[in-house]
Amino acid sequence: MPPFAFPLAGIVAGLIIGSFMATISVRWPQGISVVNGRSHCDICDRELRYFELIPLLSYVFQSGKCRECESPINPEHPAIELAAAVIGGVALFVAPSLTGVVGAIFGWQLLLLAVLDVKHHWLPDKLTYMLIISGVLAALALDVPDFGDRIIGGVAGFGSLFVIAVTYKYIRKRDGLGAGDAKLLAGIGCWLGWMVLPLVVLMASLVGIVAATLLLMRQRKVLADTALPFGSYLAIAAFPIWVLGNAMPVERVIQGLVW
Repeated sequence: MPPFAFPLAGIVAGLIIGSFMATISVRWPQGISVVNGRSHCDICDRELRYFELIPLLSYVFQSGKCRECESPINPEHPAIELAAAVIGGVALFVAPSLTGVVGAIFGWQLLLLAVLDVKHHWLPDKLTYMLIISGVLAALALDVPDFGDRIIGGVAGFGSLFVIAVTYKYIRKRDGLGAGDAKLLAGIGCWLGWMVLPLVVLMASLVGIVAATLLLMRQRKVLADTALPFGSYLAIAAFPIWVLGNAMPVERVIQGLVW
């Protein structure tokens, strides 16, 4: 296969998976099944035809509106589809192999967790446990990090944030970090190994500072008790670190594109 076929496949797969993830992010918090029943308009409840379900393109061709009731389609759908496509394309660009496929799966899981945390301050146990389990199982396909580093990463990731959360609550008499954040970092540790966890937390903190600064610029108050989705910052930081750790040397990238 030519080198460009790998990231292209990742983009296509990302669009398809992103469409399903967008449905999950909208319906799951409402208690609506994402498996049973046909896709339908969230406003008029009309069942959607196959040509209205093409990821990203249907949104563009319909000008972001339902063909029947002309209500605006939730922009969350194309945004998640595009983000998932970027994740798939980047993962298989830097690692056009099984490593890239596994890395894309890692990124897609992080994306869904980030979306749910930003919108609802919710990191479902089903998703964080899935991240932990898949991170351990990834050792069956990839040599780096090895199984031991992944297990230590899981324990260290959970333990570090759990201790911080307990200490904060003891001192300030209120919750500072949710248990979901600790489970998420445990999952990231199982994927990336224990050695990069300090970098993940540092990068997540920087993302949080940027997010808080943007809130201030929009004239919104950021106080000591303002709830910020730290789990989403961890997710946003983790995938780029995986990319940097698996990126091919520049010479190989250029050689592959020329070929």
